[in-house]
Amino acid sequence: MRYEFIQQEKKAFPITLLCSTMNVSRSGYYVWVIRGESKHAQENKKMAEVVKDVHKTSHASYGARRHGQELMAQGFFCGRYRAKTVMAIAEVKAKQKRRYKTTTDSNHKEPVFPNLLKREFTTLAPNVVWVSDITYIHTWSGWLYLAVVIDLFNREVVGWSMGDKIDRHLVINAARMAVWKQKPTQGLIFHSDRGSQYCSKNFRDYLSGHGIKGSMSRKGNCWDNAVAESSSLVH
Repeated sequence: MRYEFIQQEKKAFPITLLCSTMNVSRSGYYVWVIRGESKHAQENKKMAEVVKDVHKTSHASYGARRHGQELMAQGFFCGRYRAKTVMAIAEVKAKQKRRYKTTTDSNHKEPVFPNLLKREFTTLAPNVVWVSDITYIHTWSGWLYLAVVIDLFNREVVGWSMGDKIDRHLVINAARMAVWKQKPTQGLIFHSDRGSQYCSKNFRDYLSGHGIKGSMSRKGNCWDNAVAESSSLVH
């Protein structure tokens, strides 16, 4: 099931990130790819075709429980949790009120950096300006948060961090990965929103300790960080 999930999500997320999240090795995943799909996976695909038809005829009103019942009625062995997997393969969702998770808490008294970026979203060299944002992923076991750092030069993700807590450590670890990989010279601009994680003393101290200049969007103005926010992977 872990390898199948990675196979499903590899267009949206880096293989390395997915393998780390699912606690499997990259080599193991590639061995699974070469070996081919299991009988279980093949059956899931067959059920996915049924789910697509039911999804259409039910006007997207069926959730995992009712899809599981329908599949059982058609001779497949499928409980509610497997039905969730099959729905993901079929790329269908029941119509429901969208769940929303706040990632930016700007209601705090921490100091903020001035907006040094000023919507200049192009640079002539790497490691001149990095932009960062936090997005969220809803999983069966709860929320996961992903902080990314992007180089404006080529829009490459140079650092990331994932965890079940949206705190200062999430953004510090993402920045730490980027610094370790890119080894920027002093004077780099690190731009983000005004979220409490980026405004924390620990994060500000980390930037200062590496000669990085902090920059933040104006209050309530998401367009000031448009590149990072448009690159958020999951919503």
